[in-house]
Amino acid sequence: MADQPAPALKEIFNAERLKHIATEMTAVYPDFDGQKFLKLAQSGLADLSVMQRMARVSECLHAVLPLDYEASLQVLRALAPRLNSGFVSMCLPQYVARYGAHAFEQSMDALKYFTAFGSSEFAIRHFLRSDLERSLELMHGWSLDDNEHVRRLASEGCRPRLPWSFRLEPVQADPTLAAKILDNLKADTSLYVRKSVANHLNDITKDHPGWVLDLIEGWSLDNRHTAWIARHALRSLIKQGNQRALAIIGAGGKPEVEIVDVKVEPPVIGLGEKITLSFAIRSTVESSQRLVIDYAIDYVKANGSTSAKVFKLKALTLPGNASEAVSRGQQIKELTTRRHYAGRHAVHVMVNGERLASTAFEIVA
Repeated sequence: MADQPAPALKEIFNAERLKHIATEMTAVYPDFDGQKFLKLAQSGLADLSVMQRMARVSECLHAVLPLDYEASLQVLRALAPRLNSGFVSMCLPQYVARYGAHAFEQSMDALKYFTAFGSSEFAIRHFLRSDLERSLELMHGWSLDDNEHVRRLASEGCRPRLPWSFRLEPVQADPTLAAKILDNLKADTSLYVRKSVANHLNDITKDHPGWVLDLIEGWSLDNRHTAWIARHALRSLIKQGNQRALAIIGAGGKPEVEIVDVKVEPPVIGLGEKITLSFAIRSTVESSQRLVIDYAIDYVKANGSTSAKVFKLKALTLPGNASEAVSRGQQIKELTTRRHYAGRHAVHVMVNGERLASTAFEIVA
């Protein structure tokens, strides 16, 4: 039986989920008009994206709740732990962002509470945009909180280029604005928090790579948590072959290796099929080397030109005169961020940022 396509992300907010929200709202607030909520929320639902559906739920909760903002927040606080999806619970911070601009302290405290059930990362950006200094000061305190969800919000909420949200242009222009938050979290014991710090720093490398390199070069990487953040924060620069970034992770030297038996199988595929890149990397010197191995695919575009995309493969320490077999499978399927076109797709093996070997595969219509 053929694999069935995964349901669209927007189906998180489907009719069944809306009924769940209405049922749980009625449980915490018996006067809630669930039928009116469902009628409003389901109108034109099929045409809405996932973020539009999230906003719709918040708007409909506001339309049906006959309470002032403070009383509504108390009801929504009771609702939060009853929702059966962390992503769905993000409609509650959305409510705060849309209707709580007039009550800064109360709203920020609500975002801090709600973030433990999903995330307040999108909602808090509205407060950062309207009152940056005050919001960052509060979030700096959150970066020292005992709760990992709150600490993570301190970093994730002020990312300059958070996906699915607008850019925070002041932070994008001046990364020092959030530097104290990142410093507090650079050795965090929570992987959830460390991923956010690394992503925040990776965002900054798109505009201020030197600033990030200077910062991380000043860190002690003896702490394994800090070293983890450094590696992942520098991933974009490493893919670009930035020698300072490679040196920080111990792979800054010229690779003394050769790539042999490089191939892609099968060499001809249809869309949706899987390719496997394989090769051997062989040392040409007697000393061991720290190596970062990536590969790039030159994707064919609609006009026949190509655009390279670099993928991480592995990092390793290769002993002198040793060799190691390397392989990686990848399914060539349509993504929201990438369309595929028929034609020859070159594949390049990269070691410490240098292209050392190439092969190709073909996509047929």
